[in-house]
Amino acid sequence: MDEFRVTVPQQDLADLDERLERTRIPPHAFGTDWSAGTDQDYLRDLIEYWRHGFDWRAREAWLGSFPQFTAEINGQRIHFAHIRAPRSTHAAAVIPIILSHGWPYSFAEMLPLGEILADPAARGGDPADAFDVVIPSLPGYGFSASLKEQPFTSPVVAELWHTLMTEELGYERYATYGEDVGARVSDRTAALHPDQVIGLFATHAAFPPESRKENLSTQETAFIDWLAAKWAGEDAYARIQSTKPDTLAVGLNDSPAGLAAWLIEKFRTWSDGEFETAWTRDELLTTVMLYWVTQSVGTSFRPYFDGPLEPEMPLIDVPVGVAVQWGERGFPRSYAERTYTDLRTWTNLPRGGHFTAKQTPELVATRMREFFRPLR
Repeated sequence: MDEFRVTVPQQDLADLDERLERTRIPPHAFGTDWSAGTDQDYLRDLIEYWRHGFDWRAREAWLGSFPQFTAEINGQRIHFAHIRAPRSTHAAAVIPIILSHGWPYSFAEMLPLGEILADPAARGGDPADAFDVVIPSLPGYGFSASLKEQPFTSPVVAELWHTLMTEELGYERYATYGEDVGARVSDRTAALHPDQVIGLFATHAAFPPESRKENLSTQETAFIDWLAAKWAGEDAYARIQSTKPDTLAVGLNDSPAGLAAWLIEKFRTWSDGEFETAWTRDELLTTVMLYWVTQSVGTSFRPYFDGPLEPEMPLIDVPVGVAVQWGERGFPRSYAERTYTDLRTWTNLPRGGHFTAKQTPELVATRMREFFRPLR
């Protein structure tokens, strides 16, 4: 295991600035709002800020304030942040937890939640609620190498995470949490290693596989229909990422403006009306930069392309706590119980969206502490 610090060569920043200076934004063809994708006027202003207002070195310093490492796990290079509880905290009270991001996230979106979980006393909380927090970059995302000989499926990544937590970091037992693609990894980790996973917390609760969708209740059917209507017209990105990812990757890897447009449209749409308050321009560009400087947008599509290889999620028997994200409001508890057999807490978050840990870190941390308190 080696210490790691994000440091982008100055020549790469100079190349980026040249590309941004030569950006060709097309003329308006479908209106001047977000209805047909990224608003071009917004993108033009963002690029101007990117060139003349955004301070990447300051963002590097912020990222560098969190201890980071790389490790070879089963021949795979994994990058992760490791935010440990203050050593004054009684060791027996600390729960190790691994947080898994999704697409188009990076590990950076999980850092504020990790900081809150690791040191509750710093915010007036009970130090007995502290966690040791591990935040890896998914394989093929940012500074974690892409999977070479294995598909990107939740069992493959879950085994990497389990080895990282137990063999590399030495934790005998640990907890797990994930969002989006990372939610599948979190669920699978608990399913594969129930004796060592203390508990699973979810804001992106598992949907049951087709084999467990028999005799749906009226409430379950209504939720499925509501969610389908909400997502109508919003799945074009997934279709191309799962069928022709290399074609898309060429354009996004070559054009920083194109990359920003592809990612930020999702940040806005999936924030459920909180985009302007949940994301600063610096935060948006930090994640865009992490994809840009690592040239990892193409490999980040692997979970979509390898999706047909994803095996059915089995029943999960570890203790589970769920706080339903606002973007899935109305999620019936009975629907989650088709996968989680030991569902102990069920609450609803009053606001936020898909990027739950980023948008509502204090709310998530509070619900998480409440759930894990009896399990310490």
